[in-house]
Amino acid sequence: MKKITIAIDGFSSCGKSTMAKDLAREIGYIYIDSGAMYRAVTLYSIENSIFQNDKIDTKRLEKHINDIHISFHLNSETGRPDTYLNGKNVENKIRTMDVSSHVSSIAALSFVREAMVAQQQEMGKAKGIVMDGRDIGTTVFPDAELKIFVTASPEIRAQRRYDELKAKGEDTSFDEILENVKQRDYIDQNRKVSPLRKADDALLLDNSYMTISQQKEWLSEQFNKVCKA
Repeated sequence: MKKITIAIDGFSSCGKSTMAKDLAREIGYIYIDSGAMYRAVTLYSIENSIFQNDKIDTKRLEKHINDIHISFHLNSETGRPDTYLNGKNVENKIRTMDVSSHVSSIAALSFVREAMVAQQQEMGKAKGIVMDGRDIGTTVFPDAELKIFVTASPEIRAQRRYDELKAKGEDTSFDEILENVKQRDYIDQNRKVSPLRKADDALLLDNSYMTISQQKEWLSEQFNKVCKA
C-alpha cells in the first residue's frame, strides 16, 4: 500500500491531536504535532522573559528563533511521542493554561510560522506521516493526499479542556477556558499569516457528539479509500 501524507487541521481542543496520534499508531505512520511546536516556542518565550507584561519582544524572539530546536521522541510508557525543546522533554509544560493563553499570539508571527513550516516540511519529505495543526492542509502540505478539518462547538471543546486539566490537578475554571477557546478561535481565524480555514479539498468532521471509537472508524474508512484509489 502506497504511503501518503495526512493533514488534520481544526480548532483548538477539538481532539485532533489525540485523533492524529491514534491514527498514526494504527497505520504505522510517523505523527508530528505542529501545535506542540508553536507551544514549545511559546514556552521558550515565557521562560526566557520574551513576554513582558503579556507583550512579545518580537525583535528578541526573531533573533533567537534559529536557536529553538524542536523534536519528537517516542515515550515507551505511553506509546506516543513527547515534545522536546532543545533536547529537553517539555510535553507537560507546554500543555499548561499559561502556554495556552499565549500560544496564538506567538503562532501569528510570520517569522515564527516560516521557521516552523520549514521544520515541518523537512519532517514530511518521506511521506508516511500524520500531521495536525491549523494550516497543514493549506500551507504546510497543500498537496496532501488526505486532508481532514475537525470542528466542535466552543462549549464542548472547553469542557474537554477543563476535564483534561482537572485530571492533571490544575486549578482552573470552565469560564476561563471557554473564554480562552473563543479568543484563540478568533486569533487563529483572523491572523494575516496562514489563518485557520478549511482547505477546499478537506473532509469536514464535526466530532461534537462522536465517541472516540466512531472517530477511529470514520478515519480508518477515509484512509482506506485514499490508499486504495
